[in-house]
Amino acid sequence: MIVDRKTISIMKACELVGVSRRTIYNWIASGKVEYVRTAGGSVRIFVDTLWREPQATSHSWTKEASS
Repeated sequence: MIVDRKTISIMKACELVGVSRRTIYNWIASGKVEYVRTAGGSVRIFVDTLWREPQATSHSWTKEASS
């Protein structure tokens, strides 16, 4: 089964999430977002990876602050 996933340019991704190009490149390097290279060598970001939930981490101060 082939699934079409929407991709956008790095500049468009920057505008959508309000971060710099460097941040997007850092996210790519760390695996936080998925990307694909076009035949021409451009990088395209998969939109659905921009909005996924970050990995859940437990913060004890969060529980204390809400008590």
